Amino acid sequence: MTKTSPVELVVVPCLRDNYAFLVHNDATGQTALVDAPEAAPIQAALDARGWVLDDILITHHHDDHIDAVAALRGSARVIGARADAHRLPDLDLAVTEGQQITVCGQSVDVLDVSGHTVGHIAFHMPSAGLAFTADSLMALGCGRLFEGTPAMMWESMQKLRALPGDTQICSGHEYTAANARFAASLDPDNPDLISRIQGIDAARAVGKPTVPSTLTEEKRTNPFLRADVPEFKAALGMSNASAVDVFTYVRAQKDKF
Repeated sequence: MTKTSPVELVVVPCLRDNYAFLVHNDATGQTALVDAPEAAPIQAALDARGWVLDDILITHHHDDHIDAVAALRGSARVIGARADAHRLPDLDLAVTEGQQITVCGQSVDVLDVSGHTVGHIAFHMPSAGLAFTADSLMALGCGRLFEGTPAMMWESMQKLRALPGDTQICSGHEYTAANARFAASLDPDNPDLISRIQGIDAARAVGKPTVPSTLTEEKRTNPFLRADVPEFKAALGMSNASAVDVFTYVRAQKDKF
């Protein structure tokens, strides 16, 4: 985070390769958690800083994002998608796309980013330059389409791609090295990708997270954001294909990579 950010961001590794995110506003004393894969490391991070949760934000219903809600919620307000409420922990606030809520004293915009699941949402905190995208837009990737269609996920990618370039993309897993190998198989001559892979390898060699990443990085290197980019389409031999067809092809290739 930059020094001008109104909040502090803490990335908490959980389970085998999940991430949870703590957001804290020192001015208000408020703390929020985005997704709850595993209670122990999240509670340890809170205890180490003397923080207490005011809000828990849930992006989607998969177990590795909600399993620790019951253990952590206490008196915290639990926020999730109205469309997904039937398969989420009990919600104190059910939200829909376009709704603006206040978390840690900051305005947060809700985006429907269905595709990985139907009802998946992202939370954008513009004042802090943070977007919590979980398993929709990921570092050099996107989530597997368990429920949605390629067209649905491409629409979600475009929504997220329209955010400011310096937005920090806080995604849900440490999949970046594997995603990078796939991206390089499609776009081997992309100089931005080559440089990024070097940074990823260096970070992982010393156990550092590769999340968050900036949206500008993703726009230059993430194949799932580049389905309408002429150079990328040409590299695939799909110059005349629609963006949805290119996205569909790329997702299918990743599923068997």
